[in-house]
Amino acid sequence: MELESIGHPGLWIGFLAFVLAMLALDLGVFHRKAHVISLREAAIWSAVWVGLAGLFNLWVWSAHGSVKGMEFLTGYVIEKSLSVDNIFVFAVIFSAFAVPQAYQHRVLFWGILGALVMRALFILVGGAMLERFHWMIWVFGAFLVLTGVKLMLRDDSKVDPSQNPIVRLVRRVVPMTDGYVGDKFFARQNGVVRATPLFLALMAVEATDLIFAVDSIPAIFAITRDPFIVFTSNIFAILGLRSLYFLLAGVLDRFHYLKFGLALVLVFVGAKMVMLEVYKIPVGISLAIIVTILAGSMVASLMRRPSGTATTLPVNEKTRPGQA
Repeated sequence: MELESIGHPGLWIGFLAFVLAMLALDLGVFHRKAHVISLREAAIWSAVWVGLAGLFNLWVWSAHGSVKGMEFLTGYVIEKSLSVDNIFVFAVIFSAFAVPQAYQHRVLFWGILGALVMRALFILVGGAMLERFHWMIWVFGAFLVLTGVKLMLRDDSKVDPSQNPIVRLVRRVVPMTDGYVGDKFFARQNGVVRATPLFLALMAVEATDLIFAVDSIPAIFAITRDPFIVFTSNIFAILGLRSLYFLLAGVLDRFHYLKFGLALVLVFVGAKMVMLEVYKIPVGISLAIIVTILAGSMVASLMRRPSGTATTLPVNEKTRPGQA
C-alpha cells in the first residue's frame, strides 16, 4: 500500500496554527486562573471540541471525497474511544497524588500538550516503518491483539502511579517540596528550586499517554496510511480529552463493561491489520463494528450491575472532578 496524503504544506501549517491558537485561547483566556471545572463547563467544552472535529470532517468529506471523510471519522471514533481508558488512569493519578480539583486542568493541559508532540513523533516513525518495512503491519496487528487481551485482564484498582519508573526517577534526582505550592510545578524554597507534587502528577500523566500512544497509533494505521488523516484525527481526540475527563470521570464507574468493549476494539483492529493482505474490511463496516462494540458494552453495563458492591473509580471526594 503506497503512502498517499491529502495534506500539503499549507494544510499542515494551517492546522498546526489552529491547534496552537485554540490552546492559547484555552489557557490564556478561559482557564487563566485555576478553578474547579464544573460539569456545565466541561459539557460546553466537550461539545465545542466534538463540533470542531465534526466541521473538520465535513470539510475533508466535501474537499477530498467520502473515502477520506470516512477514514477521518473512523480514526476519530477509535482514538476518542481509546482515550476513555486514559480517563480511568487520570482519576487514579489525581487520587494518588491528592491533586486539588482547581489544579487538575493545569496538569491535563500541559500533559496533553506533551502528548501532542509525542503523538506527532509516533506517527512519523510509525508511518516511516510501515512504508519501509511492510511486514511491520503484522507486528502492529499482533501487538494490538495482545494489548486488547491484556486490557481485559488488567485490574485498574492495583495501578499505582507513584511507582511509575519516570516518577520514581524524578523523585530520586529532583529536590521536592513538602507539599503543593499553589498551581506551580516548581517553587524556590530555602534558595533551592524544587519540584512540587503537581510536577510528579504531570510526569505520571505524560508517562500514561506515552503508553497509550503505543496502543492507539498502530490502531489508526489499520484504517488509513494518510499521515494527515492519522495526525488530525489523533489531535482532535486528544484536544477534547481534558473536558471529557471532567465530564465523565465521576460516572465512568457505571460503565463497568466499557473496558472490555475497548479491549474488543483493539482486538478487532489488530485482527484487521493482520488479515489486511487477505481481505481488507471496508472502512464503513469497520466503523459500524466499532460503534456496535462500544454501544453494546455501555448498554450491557447499564442493564447489568456487577455482582457484589458497586464499582467505583478510585477518586476521593477531594479530587473528584465536576463538583463545584
